[in-house]
Amino acid sequence: MAGDEASNLKEPDKALARYKELLRGVLDTRPSGTRKRLAAALGKNQSFVSQIANPAYSVPIPARHVELILEICHFSAETRAEFLKAYRRAHPGRLSSTTGTPRLRPFTVHLPDFGNAERNERLNALVADFVRDLIELSKEKV
Repeated sequence: MAGDEASNLKEPDKALARYKELLRGVLDTRPSGTRKRLAAALGKNQSFVSQIANPAYSVPIPARHVELILEICHFSAETRAEFLKAYRRAHPGRLSSTTGTPRLRPFTVHLPDFGNAERNERLNALVADFVRDLIELSKEKV
């Protein structure tokens, strides 16, 4: 983002651009395949990851995805703190207890291959959404 453009932005917009810059920087230093793994974990396609990591786009990162992004991308402690500070500035009140959630671990599930990439992706997204919903349900107090 050019200096003149950045200076014309409001504070939340600057903060949004900043956390996206940090995410893009981290993604750029990770092994190839990280964006694809992140997209799969989020149940999204890779273009979504490109949008949330591009400061030129105003698409915010949903709060429910923040911890998973931090986990998969392996942010350093310093970058993580800066990212969370910018995120909270951009979206006050959205990020409640996300930073204290338990770490995630991978678990492989073998699914049928429908022989059709679109149907396979739909199934992957359904399973990922189901697991995310289970995790959210487990966090609710009874």
